[in-house]
Amino acid sequence: MKRIGLLSDTHGYLDPRVMEYFARCDEIWHAGDFGDGVAERLAAFKPLKGVYGNIDGPELRRDYPLDQRFDCEGVTVWMTHVGGYPGRYDRRVKKLLEAGQPQLFVCGHSHILRIMRDTKRGGMLVINPGAVGKAGFQRVKTIVRFAVDAGKVGQVEVIELGTQAKTV
Repeated sequence: MKRIGLLSDTHGYLDPRVMEYFARCDEIWHAGDFGDGVAERLAAFKPLKGVYGNIDGPELRRDYPLDQRFDCEGVTVWMTHVGGYPGRYDRRVKKLLEAGQPQLFVCGHSHILRIMRDTKRGGMLVINPGAVGKAGFQRVKTIVRFAVDAGKVGQVEVIELGTQAKTV
């Protein structure tokens, strides 16, 4: 079993409580828009998987790809920054999903927390952890923890880190 800490859209700000909540996680996954300094701090804390987001510069893009496809404890995972959700996938994502879909699709970008199944795609689980940075329009800063074990995702927890001042 692997315990995963998932976050996105930090935009250069890493709330210190993230480390508290992810202390018992085996890995951290970041779904893009790291911003300056966040990837280094997370990678020094726990093993880190991530994708770059639209605000991330060339240095982060060298270290983190546009897409990550991997297997985690028997679950096929695809992580990208701009993804969408069932019925409203990004055009690029929709085309790639038609070519082969994972069991777990992880994305960020919208700053809106969503955890849902795509019933038209065999129940693929879609997780967008929302945003935890200071930039953006989200009202509540959120992160997600979950476990992956024997081909299944479970123990999904949404953690709210307080309200966000409106700063578009």
